[in-house]
Amino acid sequence: MQSIQLFLKRYKVKSLIITLIILLTSSATYVSSTSHSSSKKYIPKFDPEKQYEVVKVVDGDTFDIKIDNKIVKVRMLGIDTPETVDPRKIVQCFGKEASNKTKELLLKHSVKLQSDPTQGSADKYGRLLAYVYSSEGIFINQYLVENGYAHEYTYNIPYEKQKEFKDFEKKARENKVGLWGSLCS
Repeated sequence: MQSIQLFLKRYKVKSLIITLIILLTSSATYVSSTSHSSSKKYIPKFDPEKQYEVVKVVDGDTFDIKIDNKIVKVRMLGIDTPETVDPRKIVQCFGKEASNKTKELLLKHSVKLQSDPTQGSADKYGRLLAYVYSSEGIFINQYLVENGYAHEYTYNIPYEKQKEFKDFEKKARENKVGLWGSLCS
């Protein structure tokens, strides 16, 4: 009889421990999932016909605009410029030149944004993804690739202007323009 009572006590303790583990695990999962959903960045909609004021240039392919009195980061689609602000990387060759050119083209100017139906509205960092047109009518993404300030960049899936951007990069490389010139060779 004592062995049966001992067995039941051990069984109850094991059952209690297993139940507690299940409860704690499910609670932690719930808290984790709710905290992630509340930390998602607000991604505003933009009007492709509207001009937006550029308030800051972060680097050669990223800048801030104002939408509904909120500062919103924009990442230019289809291009990548050499790094200047990523704390994990050294400043890359021609990065400062690319960043300065983007500042010259955008800072204290207005831009129109165009989305690409093949891409999401934002990247994994919550930045709007867009083709960018200056108030002077310059297609900024194309200009930067054409003049060697950026290279063509496909994140995951092809985008509408991929072929053109690859062609512009090829010409810039052949002509040794910008980052393809002797400075970075």
